[in-house]
Amino acid sequence: MDTKAKIETALKTVMDPELGVNIFDLGLIYGIDIEDKNVVVTMTMTSAACPMHNLMSQLADNAVYEALDEKYEVEIKVVFEPAWTPDLMSAAARDILN
Repeated sequence: MDTKAKIETALKTVMDPELGVNIFDLGLIYGIDIEDKNVVVTMTMTSAACPMHNLMSQLADNAVYEALDEKYEVEIKVVFEPAWTPDLMSAAARDILN
């Protein structure tokens, strides 16, 4: 499994505590950039006022760090532009929430 696939799999283990769906399928992950041994995961929250953003970004950081076999520097970058919308959810997430 390549590094990006490992990161995606790890992020699918991080659940949004309010919705009970993983952050990857919710569409909260905007990007995964890998350069040498540096990983930057750009993510958002379902709302800019999300009271759980610190916890969720820390859980994402822990999951990615633990998933990588080698020593990588991991940065979780939380952004609020563009704003998250339900259109970003995967079909699996829609099925769970409907």
